Amino acid sequence: MPMFERLQKPFLTVETGEAYQPIRLSYHLAQKNQLIEALNKLKCCEKNPNATSWNWFWRDECEDLHFESLDSYKKNAEQPLRLGTLTLRDNGLFLNLPSFKRACLAVPFFHRMIASAVVQVDHADFINKVFGLDERLPHGFAELFKEEDLAKLMEQRLHDYEDVQEKVEHAKTAEEAFSILAHYTNAEAKKRLPYAERYSFQESNNADPDVAFLGFYIFLRGRELVAIRRWFGEAGYSLAEAAEETVEQVFGGMNIDIIE
Repeated sequence: MPMFERLQKPFLTVETGEAYQPIRLSYHLAQKNQLIEALNKLKCCEKNPNATSWNWFWRDECEDLHFESLDSYKKNAEQPLRLGTLTLRDNGLFLNLPSFKRACLAVPFFHRMIASAVVQVDHADFINKVFGLDERLPHGFAELFKEEDLAKLMEQRLHDYEDVQEKVEHAKTAEEAFSILAHYTNAEAKKRLPYAERYSFQESNNADPDVAFLGFYIFLRGRELVAIRRWFGEAGYSLAEAAEETVEQVFGGMNIDIIE
């Protein structure tokens, strides 16, 4: 789409105001029967009659979920907004959502509602772009995400990280270690973001849940900002700038001083 048209036409948003960016959360399922029982008990989840799937609605247990971008949507108790869809398939649980914000709300919500011994979030697959109002949208998540491509991308990222980690550990001085790490960080920030990407929760499974959820938010928010800024023509806007802006918003809003 020509830049002039992009500036004239806003990108597609969902009902709660944030950019439409499909994202799928994949969970490791340990106790299927207990999960089904737990989902059926949640009033905000409604089972589809002819499938092992549930619609997740903005009501009851998740009534107080907050959307900063919300400015015009009015809740209707008789027609609650569907936030996403949960599906049981191939011994796994998948939660399909239309925006990064909803994913950031979903992960801590279901962590609180369902024991981690029953089901635990494993990774998130998502799209690094926003869509035009008249742009053809992908038909389903199968068209968006190719497992082999995402797995290969994660494998390469892990390899690069482990390579840098080894170099840092064998650095002769602290200055050399910081230089290696800074070079890696800057190079990663300037890379062109892939169309589809995967975020793994495995590395943060032993961390404080709130810290893990915050890390997930900062990761996604940075990519959302890059997609939006580039939509409006800021081709040079980098992931490093987005990360800095996001961290400033998060910790500044919490009235926490960031030590330079």
